[in-house]
Amino acid sequence: MRLIFLGPPGAGKGTQAAIIAESFEIPHISTGEILRAHVTQETDLGQKAKDYMERGELVPDQLILDMVQHRLEQSDAQNGWVLDGFPRNVFQADFVATTVLPGDSQAEKEARELRVINLDVPDEILVERLLARGRQDDHEEIIRHRLQVYREQTAPLIDYYGERQQLHHIDGNRSMDEVTQELRQVVSA
Repeated sequence: MRLIFLGPPGAGKGTQAAIIAESFEIPHISTGEILRAHVTQETDLGQKAKDYMERGELVPDQLILDMVQHRLEQSDAQNGWVLDGFPRNVFQADFVATTVLPGDSQAEKEARELRVINLDVPDEILVERLLARGRQDDHEEIIRHRLQVYREQTAPLIDYYGERQQLHHIDGNRSMDEVTQELRQVVSA
């Protein structure tokens, strides 16, 4: 089982990804957690990433891709995984399709079937949820900008996975249990 969770900030993708990963006994993989782990463990990749972070620059795509590939090669990820917050663009999605999910035979491709879950939540609800978290950087103007950036970056991914018939839209504007129940049905289908 290989799952990608897409959704704007506040949609609940991290929470739902963790629930599904635990239910199906596969790792929940967050690029933010991978990045922090490499930096903490002072790996070669972590040192390179730290240099960018200390300069206040974004960590380049290739470095993130190397970290994700390294994580997905670990033994606990061989029977499946849930990616949360990755890919963020079509370049990264192509990487997943060609590097992470390659397979020559039809049986290999079916065994590595990818499902992409997009949690849909109206912007007004997202703003309410994020403001309720009470984080210092969660001001309405900043939240709306983050949502705009997310939509601009993710719209091509929605099309990318939609064209490949791998995309499942889930209404995330319901109770956590209702969303989880629908997710279980989609994932188990």
